[in-house]
Amino acid sequence: MSKTTRATQFLAKAGVAFTVHLYDYDPSADRIGMAAAEALGEHPCRVLKTLMAEVDGKPVCVVVPSDHEVSMKKLAAAFGGKSATMMKPADAERLTGYHVGGISPFGQKKQVPTAIELSALSEEKVYINGGQRGLQVRLAPEEARKALGAVAAPLIA
Repeated sequence: MSKTTRATQFLAKAGVAFTVHLYDYDPSADRIGMAAAEALGEHPCRVLKTLMAEVDGKPVCVVVPSDHEVSMKKLAAAFGGKSATMMKPADAERLTGYHVGGISPFGQKKQVPTAIELSALSEEKVYINGGQRGLQVRLAPEEARKALGAVAAPLIA
């Protein structure tokens, strides 16, 4: 497995300090983010999952703790929209250039507006997918937010 991905290249170019962490990806896991947290030996609130959604029909990226679900109402509100829905996996893969289970908010083929769960910013360090199944990057959440130009908002149900 390569430790260099579009996501790690994006972070390096942005001057963000991060470390790369590999784990055994389980393709049969019901909740990929939770499986990653367990494999890394980290509390799920520090292992953030990356989800692709649509707000009023426009693509957005959402980063939330792996032990929570996204509130579609709060997600729509974060982008000033009326409604939000999850993006179909095939559409998410086509838009980001990453495979489901390895979607990173960093270095996507087409960068879209991003929101990060506000509570995640209180953590000293978080893990976010590094653009490959079984690869996470550990970094300061505020640095991730700045690099993405992400809005910080309450997003979880």
